[in-house]
Amino acid sequence: MNVVIYARYSSHSQTEQSIEGQLHTCYEYAKNNGYLVVGEYIDRAQSGTTDSRAEFQRMIADSDKHTFEGVLVYQLDRFAHNRYDSAINKAKLKKNGVRVISARENISDDASGILVEGVLESMAEYYSAELSQKIRRGMDINAEKCLSNGSNPGLGYRVDEERRFHIDPEGAAVVREIFEQYASGKTVTEIIQSLNARQIKTSQGKAFNKNSLHRLLRNRRYIGYYIYKGVETPNGMPRILEDELFERVQHILNRNKKAPARSRGREEYLLTTKLFCGYCREMMTGYGGTGKSGKAYHYYACNNFKRRKCKKKVINKEKIENRVVLECRKLLTDSNIEHIAASVAAVCESDWDTISVKRIKAAIQETDTAIENLWKALEKGQAADMITERIEKRQKEKEELQAQLAIEMNKQVRLSAPDIRAYLYALKHGDKNDENTKRGIINIFLRAVYLFDETFTLILNGSDKPIVIDDILLDEIEEGLDDDLANHNLCSSLVADAPPKKERHDFRRVFLFVVQSADVGTSNYDTPRIPCSGTETLKGIIMYNFESILSLGVFWYTAKDLDYTKK
Repeated sequence: MNVVIYARYSSHSQTEQSIEGQLHTCYEYAKNNGYLVVGEYIDRAQSGTTDSRAEFQRMIADSDKHTFEGVLVYQLDRFAHNRYDSAINKAKLKKNGVRVISARENISDDASGILVEGVLESMAEYYSAELSQKIRRGMDINAEKCLSNGSNPGLGYRVDEERRFHIDPEGAAVVREIFEQYASGKTVTEIIQSLNARQIKTSQGKAFNKNSLHRLLRNRRYIGYYIYKGVETPNGMPRILEDELFERVQHILNRNKKAPARSRGREEYLLTTKLFCGYCREMMTGYGGTGKSGKAYHYYACNNFKRRKCKKKVINKEKIENRVVLECRKLLTDSNIEHIAASVAAVCESDWDTISVKRIKAAIQETDTAIENLWKALEKGQAADMITERIEKRQKEKEELQAQLAIEMNKQVRLSAPDIRAYLYALKHGDKNDENTKRGIINIFLRAVYLFDETFTLILNGSDKPIVIDDILLDEIEEGLDDDLANHNLCSSLVADAPPKKERHDFRRVFLFVVQSADVGTSNYDTPRIPCSGTETLKGIIMYNFESILSLGVFWYTAKDLDYTKK
């Protein structure tokens, strides 16, 4: 009789029932009983509680070809743990003239054999249910102790022999870099391109994509939460990030679910996330398209206007951006530049260690003290084995703390007053039509614009009072728009893949720079380089991040001291 062998093992413990052991026993049984083995079907790490197994289903389908008369298994629980699935699939096989044979369980074909088979299958189902319960109970116990349950620990972590989580310094540095880059203004696409270009993989060894990066950015493990069955245990995981950075990223992620696109193709809408309707306070979105005349248009429109809930007219993109830049540029006086440079540089020089750095240094000092006390106890001959074990444990704690400290220290870069001054003067004297210059001015000084039909109100980072501009030339800003654009028939909306808006947060917490140590060349940003003073080895700083830092410095440290003259 021709038979095939079906072998399977679960993902949890298997000994003699490993694939090799099962095949050996089945081949011996076939030889002793005169069966000819014509094929093998093997499912690895598959549970017997379900019949959704690739090789199992292939075996059932192949039985319709009538090339074998029997399916030889190590024992019946390899075929199925579930009695219902077992009965259904045996009926399918029986219809094709195929029966199931157990190499370990001697079951006859008579009525008593049917009874024995039923008992064995019931026992298999009971064993499976009991084993699943034990596994779940074991996982629950592990969770109570914040131990690994065998799943992927995630990028930035490793698991030791005792199932405890530890920080992987190399992976944690990547995690920190990703969060800092996103918080400082890089888009998801730009971060993915950078990671994949450097062959940096996910914790599963795969290239990064939008889904994997978003999961990483949402992972609360990085701020110390152990998560099991939806329950979060604070301080259950070694912390890689500070709460402030993590929450800042969450805020940006949430905002970008609704934010319109800053750019699409060659056009960049510089006022994205900063331009609001003065009537309904809704964000104004960038649109682009072609009117009836065939001319291309780029403009902003209130989101409620498209829903027919607001009367605000659409506004020409280039002209409103230029007018806003003109007003913001008035803050770039010589006295203001000197004040900003001095104030921000002073912050860089004073109390440089962040709260997290201080906390980690204090923990390292405490650990060193503990280790020293343990050595003193060991010298006195106290419980040598126990003290030695405690010293080793403390040494591991110190290594993890040093890894965390390295992560925190790597992000700290100092700026000098000449660096800041040179950049601000480049903005002041730069080409007023240059997109990079306009972007820099808007990112640093502008907090929000509330636009009406006859006036608009500026909220500037460098002034403590709203500024109302009442000489707006509305006809000029709206001129040339076709009737279909001036009414409700808007062109394509740019509402996908919005870069994050740079938030206002502690200036010292956002130092993430892209530094070139060789000659200045091209980068992912088509932006001018910033000259560095003295003997600095920095050849340039990417403009976007420089703007982020200066905008925070202007907002927090010079907000009420800058002069604005309305001309």
